[in-house]
Amino acid sequence: MNSIPLSGIVFACVFTAALVGMAIRRILPEEHLCTDVKETVRLSTALISTMAALVLGMLVSSAKSTYDARQNEVVEMSSEIVTIDRAMERYGPETGNIRSEFRRVVAEGVQRIWPAQSSLASERRPANKAETLVDQLEHLVPNDSTQVAAKSQIILQIIALRHTQWLMFLKSQHSSVPTPLLVVLISWLVIIFVGFGLFAPPNATIFVTLGLAGLAVSAAIFIILEMYSPFTGVMRISSAPLIEALSQMQR
Repeated sequence: MNSIPLSGIVFACVFTAALVGMAIRRILPEEHLCTDVKETVRLSTALISTMAALVLGMLVSSAKSTYDARQNEVVEMSSEIVTIDRAMERYGPETGNIRSEFRRVVAEGVQRIWPAQSSLASERRPANKAETLVDQLEHLVPNDSTQVAAKSQIILQIIALRHTQWLMFLKSQHSSVPTPLLVVLISWLVIIFVGFGLFAPPNATIFVTLGLAGLAVSAAIFIILEMYSPFTGVMRISSAPLIEALSQMQR
């Protein structure tokens, strides 16, 4: 979901709902605006507001957990990349070409996930070049038992890195706000703002207050959608850990 248009739609819906509530007030008979009616509407609005607040809090917490998990996976990948490069360096000069290819694969991966041009889409599906690196390592002929152990360890580390990449890709593909839940939440917010407008006098202070309230809830929806899409948008995860890993590999 595109967070900016959707949060804008939410703001338009809730603010329009408040205006609709004000319009309904003008056409209602006086007996529908008595104290008992006002109290009932306010209690109902308070109940729906509580449910909406609980759902918003749940979604923010879930989205933050998702965002933090993807961020930790990027940091973990960066650490694994540096570890693999150092292990190949310790193996000996025989891995020189493989290390160069490994650096190139990492650099291409960074460009795919964080493209330099904003018009390009982020591609998080891992490329198949890691298998080529494993094949090249398999063809290495160790000179002693130390290199035998190092070769096995490097291959296992590359497989573990591959596992982390696919895990991050699959989780990012299936992490999103359930559409029915989002529709229900927006419906609740619309009902709440209709209730706000129903008993609010139409003056500038009320319009500004309702506008700020609508902006607040639409900003909450925006933050939730952004954190559920951590590799795109305004709040996307930084590529700094992988850039630092690349700089370490070039030393």
